[in-house]
Amino acid sequence: MATRNANAVWTGSLKEGKGTMKFGTFEGAYTWSSRFEDGQGTNPEELLGAAHAGCYSMALSSNLGKNGFTPKQIHTQAQVTLEVIDGKSTITNIHLTTEADVPDISDEKFQEIAAAVKGACPVSVALASTPITLTARLLAK
Repeated sequence: MATRNANAVWTGSLKEGKGTMKFGTFEGAYTWSSRFEDGQGTNPEELLGAAHAGCYSMALSSNLGKNGFTPKQIHTQAQVTLEVIDGKSTITNIHLTTEADVPDISDEKFQEIAAAVKGACPVSVALASTPITLTARLLAK
């Protein structure tokens, strides 16, 4: 299997400094404000959410295929909640919302497969100490 790399550089103090994160072809700036307020730029939680959404979508496609269904499209959003608990910034929840266009599957079977994937994709496994919730919707045909 492959080993993937990502890099981050931070310059300056926590609140006045700034940084960049880079992986693959993506490079994004981040600051205190973009992480803990509503400032411009990205933050580690958004990148974690993107990784989780991408991993979940691929794993759902795989598991649907193993069950004889071929999805036309899967769209997943991850909401990563960062809160201060006992004075420490803590990721307290990740909520996945997925919508899928999957021909010839019942909603019951889709929900069963979607729920099983929630705890099984590699990113979910890595984040197992964080509560992960899921809303899955089969798009109408």
